[in-house]
Amino acid sequence: MGLTAFQKPALLLVFLSFIFLLTTTVSNNWRISSIVNTTNWKYEGLWMNCEATSLGFIQCNTLYIMLSSNTFIQICRALMITSLVLGICGILLALLSLKCPQLDFSDEKTKGRISMMSGMVFALAGLSSMVAISWYAVNIITEFFDPFYAGTKYEMGYALYLGWTGSLLSIVGGILLTRSSCK
Repeated sequence: MGLTAFQKPALLLVFLSFIFLLTTTVSNNWRISSIVNTTNWKYEGLWMNCEATSLGFIQCNTLYIMLSSNTFIQICRALMITSLVLGICGILLALLSLKCPQLDFSDEKTKGRISMMSGMVFALAGLSSMVAISWYAVNIITEFFDPFYAGTKYEMGYALYLGWTGSLLSIVGGILLTRSSCK
C-alpha cells in the first residue's frame, strides 16, 4: 500500500499532535494568576506550581500524585498520560502500515486495516486529551467567575491552547488515516 493522498498529511498531523500533547502534558503553564501584580507571577500545571518574581527568581513546588487535593487534576493527569500512550501506539501502528516495512502481513488489505486501527487510536488519543484540557479549562473559568471563590483567580495558560491544537490535529490526523485505508 503506497502513501495515499490522505496518508501523507495524516502522518504529519499525528506526529505534530503527539509533540504538542507531550509539550502540553509537561508544561507548567496550564493556568496563570490573573492578579495584576508586577512583582510576582504564579503559574500552575498538572505536575508543578511555580512562582516567579520580577528579579528572575523562580520557585517551583512539585504536586505529588497521591497528595493532590483536587481529584480533577489526578483525572486530567490520567487522561493526558492515556492520550500519550495511545499516541505512541498509534505512531507504531502508522509506521507498520507504511509500504516500507516488509513483514509477514505485507499485503495491502492487512496494511489497510492497520492504518485504520492507527487512525482510530489517534482519534481516541485526541478525544482523551480534549476531555482533560476542556475539563481543566472549565474549572479555571468557573473559579474565575465565582464571586464566592476566595482563592487565587487564574486565567488559562498557553498550554491549554497548545493542547487543544494538538487534540484537534490528532483527531483530524486519525480521521485522515482511517480514510486512507478505505477504497
